[in-house]
Amino acid sequence: MAPTIPGFDHLRLPGADGVQLTAAVGGNGSGSPVVLLHGFPQTHLMWRHVAARLADEHAVICPDLRGYGASDKPAGTGPEVYAKRTMAADVVALAAALGHDRFALVGHDRGALVAFRAGLDHPDTVTHLGILDVVPTLDMWNVLHGVSAAVGYHLYLMAQPPGLPETMIANSADAFFGSFLDAWADDPAALPPEVRAEYLRASAAAVASIVADYRASAGVDVRHDQADLDAGSQLAMPVTVVQQDWGAQLGYDAAAVWRAWAPDLDHRLTGAGHFMAEEAPEEITSAVRELLAR
Repeated sequence: MAPTIPGFDHLRLPGADGVQLTAAVGGNGSGSPVVLLHGFPQTHLMWRHVAARLADEHAVICPDLRGYGASDKPAGTGPEVYAKRTMAADVVALAAALGHDRFALVGHDRGALVAFRAGLDHPDTVTHLGILDVVPTLDMWNVLHGVSAAVGYHLYLMAQPPGLPETMIANSADAFFGSFLDAWADDPAALPPEVRAEYLRASAAAVASIVADYRASAGVDVRHDQADLDAGSQLAMPVTVVQQDWGAQLGYDAAAVWRAWAPDLDHRLTGAGHFMAEEAPEEITSAVRELLAR
């Protein structure tokens, strides 16, 4: 039996375009809503510690993104299917189905890119925005160059046309997905065996949709970000970004990158690894609470 977030209900809820999402829903039903979006190669389970800590004060919603976990995995028949714009519309629809027309949104990794797009596309819906360990898609490609780009080799692999990436990854799914769990966790104990096994199982069952999600970030997502940049669009809500010190490692000013998009910005560096919601849940919970108080 797959591990779950204790005390949370697991519901099937409508996203956009007829897609159904699975979400862990719990906490204080009369509190303000907070939606938590997971990253790669994970599911909503990555929020188990933070969700439990927020549950006394907030209605907490932890969906599996489309293409991941127990949510629907539509075929990537066109670039819009896994565009972050579409995935952001999923989140807005899911929250509305639960009666929330405004909510705070926190995302990690891939979920953070969805959250970023939701903040730009739905400024009257997203009240506060939390981002864990990414820069926006357009900036991500711009800061990767030379041999330093090797850290993001998977971005280039999954950007290739359909066929070869899916075959290569499916033929070595546990080794491929497991390599990121190993390399990106500073504290391996934060990913206990049953959680690691669930991430590997869920990812192996979603190779095509995971690749389609990444492929969108090498195409349609860049075009959407560039259009917003050209139009001078910015995030209207308070934004907190918590990152490893990628700027020092890759040679750019991460806070400046985010400040261009988010005038009301709290940018923080963490000593935790990439899976910071699991490695440093108290730190991340505190950052979320401080964001919501702004």
